Amino acid sequence: MLELARIDARRENAEPWVAGSAGHVLVVGLARTADEVEQIQRLRYSVFTQDMGVVFPDAHDGIEQDRFDPWCEHLMVRELDTGRVVGTYRILTPEKAREAGGYYSESEFDLTPLGTLRSELVEVGRSCTHADHRSGAAIMLLWSGLAEFMRRGGYRYMLGCASVSLRDDGVTAAEVWRNVSGSLQDASLPRVKPLHRYPVERLNSTLPARVPPLIKGYLKLGARICGEPAWDPDFNAADFPVLLDMTCMDTRYRRHFGLDPATSEVL
Repeated sequence: MLELARIDARRENAEPWVAGSAGHVLVVGLARTADEVEQIQRLRYSVFTQDMGVVFPDAHDGIEQDRFDPWCEHLMVRELDTGRVVGTYRILTPEKAREAGGYYSESEFDLTPLGTLRSELVEVGRSCTHADHRSGAAIMLLWSGLAEFMRRGGYRYMLGCASVSLRDDGVTAAEVWRNVSGSLQDASLPRVKPLHRYPVERLNSTLPARVPPLIKGYLKLGARICGEPAWDPDFNAADFPVLLDMTCMDTRYRRHFGLDPATSEVL
């Protein structure tokens, strides 16, 4: 693994968001061996099948993969003492997207409105963390790794699909839509269209629900929802298109991730 950052929850002065790392030293970096990629794919299979009820009919031996994996960089968080992989994102650069024949997101959205951004547009996806590491540390490390990747590559825009499970009949997706639909009125925001639109107008908007922490985190970073959700039948999810302009990232996060000259700060 090409290490990008690490945290140590055993330090007495460890940051507050490290609390969920169960006393482990966590490192984030890019997978560099076939074995590391396989561990990532096994984590994805475990999380997606157990947490989202996804069925992968073509999966073999507990491995989740698709045709885009060979074109992607694979970001991973590992427990340094145990070697266990506990978090991941996969990253598709604009150069590799051209070789792959497009972005994964183009199977769900018409990305034509993003045409002028494509040379600086990195797609991230297949995000997941192990159940033992969902209190903050692992996801913050993943975001640190993404920020460092973007900085080193000189990329400005990050695109992804934030999946909301439909196992609750769309209640959570309805809450997300209530929170983000107003931002789509911003004429300065590029707006993409789903190829298979999820019918948000049919969602029960009266039942209580919470916006998933990952989407809340994206919005705090400064990311924007740039279109209506697409229906992903394979994952039984409503996928919201998320676009982040690195130059518009929240100032606190830019400092924390070392993107500004100022000393990084604790969030």
